[in-house]
Amino acid sequence: MGSHAGAWEPGKIKKVVSIYNSIMPLVQRLAESGWLPESLKYAFVFNSLVAALILGPVLGGIGTLVVTKRLAFFSQAIGNAALTGVAIGIILGEPYTSPYVSLFSFCIIFGMAMVFTKNRTKMTTDTLIAVFLCISLAIGACILLYVTAKVNVHVLDNVLFGSILTVNELDLNVLFVISFICIFCGLGFYNRMVLSSFNPNLARVRGIKVIFLDYLFILMVTIITVASVKIIGAILVEALLVIPAASARNLSRSMRGFFFYSAAFSTLSCVIGIVVPMELEIPVPSGGAIILVAAFFFAATTAIRRLRRAYPALGKI
Repeated sequence: MGSHAGAWEPGKIKKVVSIYNSIMPLVQRLAESGWLPESLKYAFVFNSLVAALILGPVLGGIGTLVVTKRLAFFSQAIGNAALTGVAIGIILGEPYTSPYVSLFSFCIIFGMAMVFTKNRTKMTTDTLIAVFLCISLAIGACILLYVTAKVNVHVLDNVLFGSILTVNELDLNVLFVISFICIFCGLGFYNRMVLSSFNPNLARVRGIKVIFLDYLFILMVTIITVASVKIIGAILVEALLVIPAASARNLSRSMRGFFFYSAAFSTLSCVIGIVVPMELEIPVPSGGAIILVAAFFFAATTAIRRLRRAYPALGKI
């Protein structure tokens, strides 16, 4: 435990912060000289790009399990719960730009309560998710009118659809820590999670703690979804968990290929969705642009899959 605890020392986190702070001036000089896209000379664009490079692989990797476990609807429910968490944070006096305590607390309680109820009832997962989603939306609807009277309504727009203009150093630090947790847990339990998804009974026979892995996976999805809200938006974060994984399934022939294709599509979607609108001066939310790029990859891989079926010789490529 001591070695893992060392990873959380403030000094080590400060070293990571200093690394991307030292890279920023170099990137800005390269952007100003024309070697990189001009938009990267702005600090907020650089911060968003760093966030995309952290977020893309993590969402892509977790997305493979979301698709395998058929929990796409759950990530949508967490995204909507995040809006309620933001509203609660504002009421409790947290900064409206980063109400992380209420945001994480509400969403984690939401996710854990759903798994707890699922393991003690015979209701199907999609029914439970729908019930908890309705409860979350009802709570949000009751307090949103009060919240909009206290803050600018555009703050809620940023939460819903994402905005690269609002990403700051605190958001990057939170994203880095959350991504580290997800990577650490994912690398340690990925194969067992896959087996428990395909055949829970076989997993139990082999001594795998299926219920524990259910809680752990829901926790991973919850915290990475919450950490993604500022970049992608509460409404659209589900799509970046699902669409890259669906695109990867069109091309992959193994779980390894499924994982790496998904991570690649997710990362490319984040980077292109941030940089291209800035370069072309297209006034669209970053979340919407990212998801449209991911949708393009899905359409392209679907076409490739159909071509492979129509022309079996292409399947060897």
